[in-house]
Amino acid sequence: MNRYFKFINFSKQMKEKFLEIYKKLEGGYGKQNWWPVISSNHRFEIIVGTILTQNTSWTNVEKAIKNLDKFNFLRKDAIKQLNENELGELIRSSGYYKQKAKKLKKIVEFLSSGKEINRENLLEVWGVGKETADSILLYAYDTPEFVIDSYTKRIFSRIGIVKENIEYDELRRLFIENLEKNIELYKEYHALIVKHGKDICLKAKPKCDECCLREICEHGKSNF
Repeated sequence: MNRYFKFINFSKQMKEKFLEIYKKLEGGYGKQNWWPVISSNHRFEIIVGTILTQNTSWTNVEKAIKNLDKFNFLRKDAIKQLNENELGELIRSSGYYKQKAKKLKKIVEFLSSGKEINRENLLEVWGVGKETADSILLYAYDTPEFVIDSYTKRIFSRIGIVKENIEYDELRRLFIENLEKNIELYKEYHALIVKHGKDICLKAKPKCDECCLREICEHGKSNF
């Protein structure tokens, strides 16, 4: 019985900790209101964006999306008609443009197949990993799938909650188990993590003196 109550208390503490981190991030940065969209074809633009943002900055992705939109190619049927070389030239600014052109062709093929859009089916698409699949589901289809990235692992390992080499699905499970199942909360939390990871919790030289999480971060405390 005592072990049962200890488990309940630990679970409660974890939920409180995850919410505390969110509130501190929100207090530090305000609402992020992701996903930023450029065109009127919001859902498809987000899906394209999740592919293009792999291994590059959003600035480069935005240029590629604007280029597709400028020539009226930000549509499934248009990308189907383009060959990979033509598509690659349009998205060149996103980097790895030849691979990404192939990935876009594959995701469009999947979206046109009539298959159910769920995590399992998305992960079968060439070029779609777990982070990309969860981003598509959360931001394009408002499905409660939490997105994990390198920033998440770095921040939560430095705080002292997990090891930095934690598996993707294990950390994803922790978020889902310890947060209210709320799509807007998932979106904002992930966006705030990215903001914090890019601006403050840097890989090489974190700006601990400017960190809104410093008081609850083991790494931050050790630097003061």
